[in-house]
Amino acid sequence: MRVIDDLEVTRVEPRKVAFASFVGTAIEWYDFFIFGTAAALIFGKAFFPSLSPLSGTLAAFATFGVAFVSRPAGAIVFGHFGDRIGRKKMLVFSLVLMGSSTVAIGLIPTYGAIGLAAPVLLVLARLAQGFAVGGEWGGAVLMAVEHAPREKRAFYGSWPQAGVPAGLVLATLAFLLVEQLPEDQVQAWGWRLPFLASAGLVAVGMYVRLKVVESPEFENVKRDKKIADFPILAVLRGEKRALGVGILTQAASLVPFYLVTVFVLSYGPKELGISRQTILLSILVACVLDIVSVPCASMIADRIGTRKMLIYGSLYMAAIAYPFFWLLSTATGAAVLLAMILIITIGHAVTYSAVAGYVTGLFPAEVRYTGASVAYQFGGVVFSAPAPFIAVAIAAETDGAWALAAYIAAACAITVLVLTLTKTAKVNH
Repeated sequence: MRVIDDLEVTRVEPRKVAFASFVGTAIEWYDFFIFGTAAALIFGKAFFPSLSPLSGTLAAFATFGVAFVSRPAGAIVFGHFGDRIGRKKMLVFSLVLMGSSTVAIGLIPTYGAIGLAAPVLLVLARLAQGFAVGGEWGGAVLMAVEHAPREKRAFYGSWPQAGVPAGLVLATLAFLLVEQLPEDQVQAWGWRLPFLASAGLVAVGMYVRLKVVESPEFENVKRDKKIADFPILAVLRGEKRALGVGILTQAASLVPFYLVTVFVLSYGPKELGISRQTILLSILVACVLDIVSVPCASMIADRIGTRKMLIYGSLYMAAIAYPFFWLLSTATGAAVLLAMILIITIGHAVTYSAVAGYVTGLFPAEVRYTGASVAYQFGGVVFSAPAPFIAVAIAAETDGAWALAAYIAAACAITVLVLTLTKTAKVNH
């Protein structure tokens, strides 16, 4: 067995591993986000045509949300084997599973062709996507962080984080291209193309990921015979506090991001009169910039600490929530673009860039894949999954802007409160 020392890791692997984590994560999140875009724009009519427009949108967002149910299961299963047999093997398998599920969605007949079986198959494929993503984040982040020098862990850990906006860029670009087709063709078959394209992207991701070596910290765990028999039980017995902190810390980054990238796709055109293309283009530009702003923000996090970075980012996100919706309400292209930059390029960067370094630092190496993955994915269940659904309900019952901004501010308050209370908490950080 080859144990990799810190000097060799510093010289050889961190950049290559960070790049591989970035590419693979971008592809997996592309697969994940094209479903959200299709849920906002297509699935209501294609899979729930008998429902009213509002009910159809809610049903489509519900299918988007079911992936978050299977994400914790994926975190537990992938975490178990990632902590026992290695990070790299699980990363490769998660990519294959995600790509297969995404292509399957592109092949599902609509409700008009096979009736109730259509939404059932859609939900099953979405559950498989969620299961794959459940194992992806932890493995990608750990490979980047555990290869990195300790003083740059936030920076290297931010590269798989930057894969999230990169995946959203790919997904948005794919649907912008599809939107060039006539509307009837988009509804009939055009929406399938982004899903089917996943097959080629996964091949690229596999090529990149197979070239990296296993995490040195996992190799050291094997050398020292510290491998846990049942990592999830070890986390639940000894790391409950760290698990709770890891889950609640993410509120400020997840709720605003999913409101903007999923809910606003239907809210903007229906309630504010903003064209789909304007919103998609604005999200695309903001996310392209976010790919750069995430690692830039992480360099600040390495200097001031990931905890402080998360607190400052949460306060910024709360402050910008109402201006974001006010800018949207003007329905002008420049204002919509500025709104997206303020909340995605800046807000998402300063809240999300430090998450990988902070959450992974809460857990010891022998259960880190399981602990970090379960914390992150349960954060998704609690904060990401219901966000579009809750936002639709809020917008339907209120005047919209203030109430939606208050929802974002409440999420940010949770993160700030938890991080403030854990200032002196005994966690493995």
